[in-house]
Amino acid sequence: MNGLSRRDLLVMGSSALVLAACRGVSSGSAGSKLVGSSDPAVEARDALRRKAGAATVTGAVTAAPVTVDLGGKQVETWAFGARPGEGGLRAKVGDVLDVTFTNGLPSANTVHWHGIALRNDMDGVHDLTQSPVGPGEAFRYRFTVPDAGTYWFHPHMGLELDRGLYAPLIVEDPAEPVAYDVDATLMLDDWLDGFGRTQDDVLAGLRSSGGHAGHMMNGSGAPGPMGGMGGSGSSGSMMGGLTGDVTYPLHVINGRAPVERATVTAKPGQRVRLRLINAGSDTAYRVAVSEHRLTVTHADGFPVVPVVVDTVSLGMGERYDVVVTAGSGAFPIVAIPEGKADPASEAVLRTTEAAPAPVVGSRPSELSGRALTYGDLVPTDAARLPTHAVDRTERLVLTANASGYVHGIGGRSFPDTAPVVVRQGERLRLRIVNDTMMFHPIHLHGHTFQLVAAGGARKDTVNVLPMTTVEIDVQADNPGQWMLHCHNTYHLETGMATTLSYRA
Repeated sequence: MNGLSRRDLLVMGSSALVLAACRGVSSGSAGSKLVGSSDPAVEARDALRRKAGAATVTGAVTAAPVTVDLGGKQVETWAFGARPGEGGLRAKVGDVLDVTFTNGLPSANTVHWHGIALRNDMDGVHDLTQSPVGPGEAFRYRFTVPDAGTYWFHPHMGLELDRGLYAPLIVEDPAEPVAYDVDATLMLDDWLDGFGRTQDDVLAGLRSSGGHAGHMMNGSGAPGPMGGMGGSGSSGSMMGGLTGDVTYPLHVINGRAPVERATVTAKPGQRVRLRLINAGSDTAYRVAVSEHRLTVTHADGFPVVPVVVDTVSLGMGERYDVVVTAGSGAFPIVAIPEGKADPASEAVLRTTEAAPAPVVGSRPSELSGRALTYGDLVPTDAARLPTHAVDRTERLVLTANASGYVHGIGGRSFPDTAPVVVRQGERLRLRIVNDTMMFHPIHLHGHTFQLVAAGGARKDTVNVLPMTTVEIDVQADNPGQWMLHCHNTYHLETGMATTLSYRA
């Protein structure tokens, strides 16, 4: 525990971080100082982000119970606004975001700012970077937004993300190189509330049903299909193998059911920027716009060399910005759940009032067309990580226990997973090995990374497909203690997580 202040212990004392600090983590690490969220190095790094004369954007975020009409059905859920996906925030790159979070829920909560390389004490992970915010209490988040792009925020408490607690955070670039006329954000989500089962019911069912026997082999006793992002396997999924554990009665876009579709309004010929965010808990989505091709311009907020495709697939936590040149009429925007028989979520792109509404349940042919792959994602020169030799390679193995619904890394479940130890200034290569028959969207807090293979895209969330390996390079330039985890809500809750742990 060397180097921890009493405040650190109070903030992190009940957390896995302290357990991690007590474990042996690597040769030569004994006696090293743990860089906690109150370490002076955190403030020193944040001072480098701040710009003289930067604007301060103030805001308020309240988590509270709400009643939402979903296609004529009144359902009770929790949200940051009147409807899931509302209550979002907008700032410009370099601005200081000053947000007061009020917890109007009956249980503790925090806010995590997904994808933002912010200061460690503002990351919103309970008992790791801050104490939980109790019912009726408030917490002030204040940080610089260092990078433009499409981001979002959500809780980091238990199964709460599988409710309506999410909203976009859009960081604009005054020197934006992408030309567009209309800017629309579409948040994709798998929905449970109000349809019988609660999130706790789902998890209890998964735990009692034998869990991961199916994660190791498919029904024939042979490894499952290996489709990947580049094309579909025998399951028709872009993610290969098993694509989810949970069957959902409904999938929504911007908190709206397919029969009450959100509408993006434009004029014929205008360039429409669609910011796609997968806020789901157990579902990857394949998205297409009928009679339109998609020009992909950004991945997880960072610009890429534009590439034209028919459809894109997003794992949980991923974001893509795409531009379409709007035709004349009304066109369905469809997000089908990858590898699931669940109903799709839908929105509409409308450019003329006279055009009839698209038929609910349509399946654009573009869903089977040219699909985006990671190999297509080539970062712009400005988006690349600075050139730096790799100092060290660490191997992480994603695991699932065949005898129960238990996930882990290296066969151990959080908080007993070994942390990934890093020191300021290092270039770390993480070799992530998926030893299961289900894909895992792996998300790193407080950093972006660069894919080693494929196109070398800059991202913060990457899908690691069944029985495959992905390598990412991380520049250790943001001191603190950071979560590294699967963004499947149920996998995270059952142990597929560790910390990227800075030591001095």
